[in-house]
Amino acid sequence: MRKQIAAANWKMNLTLQQGEQLLDAILAKTTSLKEDQQVVFAVPFPYLAAAQQKIAGKQNIFIAAQNVYSKKSGAYTGEVSVEMLNSLQIPFVVLGHSERREYFNETNQQLAEKLNIALAHNITPIFCCGEPLSVREAETQNDYVAQQLEESLYHLSEEQIQKIVIAYEPIWAIGTGKTASSAQAEEMHAFIRLQLEDKYGKEIADNITILYGGSVKASNAKELFSQPDVDGGLVGGASLITDEFVAIIQALK
Repeated sequence: MRKQIAAANWKMNLTLQQGEQLLDAILAKTTSLKEDQQVVFAVPFPYLAAAQQKIAGKQNIFIAAQNVYSKKSGAYTGEVSVEMLNSLQIPFVVLGHSERREYFNETNQQLAEKLNIALAHNITPIFCCGEPLSVREAETQNDYVAQQLEESLYHLSEEQIQKIVIAYEPIWAIGTGKTASSAQAEEMHAFIRLQLEDKYGKEIADNITILYGGSVKASNAKELFSQPDVDGGLVGGASLITDEFVAIIQALK
């Protein structure tokens, strides 16, 4: 059975004190998760240790880093390594978010290296893919996303590919107020799963969690998550509001 995941991406928001208050409030209202449901908080690097302490002993609730570097250690001022994440027992890392691709010029090849090092250190990547507005308007989104998958993922073995989570981000629907319809979301999720099936077989493809990452809110989460190939969400702005994110968690299948 595929994991159903509500993942909060705090991005570069909140002070430590605000983050701790938000976590406390969400945890207080998240009392029971099903066996196949998970909640993941991707918090800024300075807050990883404090967030990890907050969720200690909580079932099916985890902390993620928002990025990691492709080298194990060395003279890379300002970067964070997998060994550092391991030392904090951080089990997830978000890789390839559209903002990392756009503002920091991360390429599919660089992301392949980051995936490799994360998997080698038993950290589960939440790998982001998705198309900008120009590609969607040209109706070439399938080719665009297929290339992202091929160049970043397809070197992975059958064993490795089963250890990742994929998040589809229609970039034109992030922070714009636009949202892909549930039908558009399902169409792309089904396409991604079909690409994985062609490469790795149906059994493996059917067990890979694919999250939707385009302006998920309490008001649209249930409809989005009800789609057969949508296994939860990677949530930005709404994850910073207690009641919004709690409602998104409750909308999981």
